Amino acid sequence: MPAGTRKRRRIQLICAAVVLLALATVMIGYAAREGIAYFRSPSEVVGLPDLGEREVFRLGGLVESGSLVKEGRVVRFRVTDGSHSLPVAYTGILPDLFREGQGVVATGRLVSGEFIATEILAKHDENYMPKEVIEILKEEGLFKPTN
Repeated sequence: MPAGTRKRRRIQLICAAVVLLALATVMIGYAAREGIAYFRSPSEVVGLPDLGEREVFRLGGLVESGSLVKEGRVVRFRVTDGSHSLPVAYTGILPDLFREGQGVVATGRLVSGEFIATEILAKHDENYMPKEVIEILKEEGLFKPTN
């Protein structure tokens, strides 16, 4: 093979490798986008009127006292950050630590003003609460450290 042909072949291989690498990067980014769930407080959700029903996110705060209602397998309650509260519906079995006045993080979607949760995580004290929830509760004056 002449030297010019080898050089051209090498350049073609490098270009093909760059195109494949770019394609793989785009595919990984698109796949990862589906797995990302942003954390939001009820006040942030109320402040985002254009939040689409397809967007999955995490809602965190405290389970509002007196809001827990069980209707068969569907559980309805309100999550509050002190300023705003948001209705939540969850179908399934709640964690043992779930109760009114405790911290909760729910993953799901906002549908017609109600948060439809697919996963509920209950927190029994601030040591296990996500730092975002603690920060929001501190801002609202609802966080009281136990130590």
